[in-house]
Amino acid sequence: MRYRPFGAIGVNVSSLGFGAMNLPGVPLEQARAALNYALDNGINYIDTAAAYRNSEEIIGECISHRRDEYFLATKTNKRDYATAKEEIDRSLTRMRTDVIDLLQIHYVNYVHDFKAAMEEDGAYRAALEAKEAGKVRHIGITGHRPELLAKWIQKGQFEQVLFHLNLAQPFALDELIPEMVRRNMGRVAMKPLSGGFIRPVDKAIRYPYSQDVHVIISGMVSVEEVKENIAAMGREVEEAERRELESLALKLGTHNCRRCNYCSCPLGIPIPDVMISSVVSKEFGLLPKGNGFYEKHKEKIMSCADYEPCKETPLCQKQCPYHLPMQSVIAQAAANY
Repeated sequence: MRYRPFGAIGVNVSSLGFGAMNLPGVPLEQARAALNYALDNGINYIDTAAAYRNSEEIIGECISHRRDEYFLATKTNKRDYATAKEEIDRSLTRMRTDVIDLLQIHYVNYVHDFKAAMEEDGAYRAALEAKEAGKVRHIGITGHRPELLAKWIQKGQFEQVLFHLNLAQPFALDELIPEMVRRNMGRVAMKPLSGGFIRPVDKAIRYPYSQDVHVIISGMVSVEEVKENIAAMGREVEEAERRELESLALKLGTHNCRRCNYCSCPLGIPIPDVMISSVVSKEFGLLPKGNGFYEKHKEKIMSCADYEPCKETPLCQKQCPYHLPMQSVIAQAAANY
């Protein structure tokens, strides 16, 4: 396991972090085994959020007795002071800890969201007060718009950023990561499999591992998945492999979707998942979770072409800040059935 100082935060963190978002979907004893196996095998970064159902309670139940062995990161997606303050205190109780190592302002994708969180009575003030009170050690931000995040960190209010980085979403490399490197910030990459779409798993994990990030958050729910992720980082990435992975990322990222979720489909099609997986599915096929996604949403995807309000100008494309051809990608997905 590689360990590096976490930017200016300074704590040595493991290159693989345990993403606890999906733990509420498995039996408690399975979650307990996975978390403890991770700690036993060198993972010392645990990532969760107040919004991840009862993930924080699972962490409190399963590993709070080992609290000195891991760096604990959680998040609040509240934008105002009062509810953010309440949520921070609730997170401490749920995770059975006196201090959160990293509290992140969560899922900031819109300019108005950022402004609301940073106002005098915004969530950032609650985070600062918690830090002053010794309840929080460091403050970060998470989001899906790398070019906006690169601007928002320039006032020095955050010590860390959590962002997408995978073979199908290499966009943080353009502006965000260079800006974070200049500022010596904690750099945490999430969704190396893009939510379960990218295969092979080994290549998917090794791509962000080859880049200048401190921690890669992988959503794991079993001992077997922890083993698989650790094995993928068993050796450093040499230059030839790095070039191969970067070339592949350029190809798989041609869909250009950042998963900012500005688009909203009246039929309920999860458009970012279709966009991001469109090139991957042609190149490698999908992981079982990805195939399950397409089976689950088959009826919605098939009905897109016949939805009358989108006949002339698709409603989703009007909302996309990147002006992506969503309708044609959905149509191709329908044709694949």
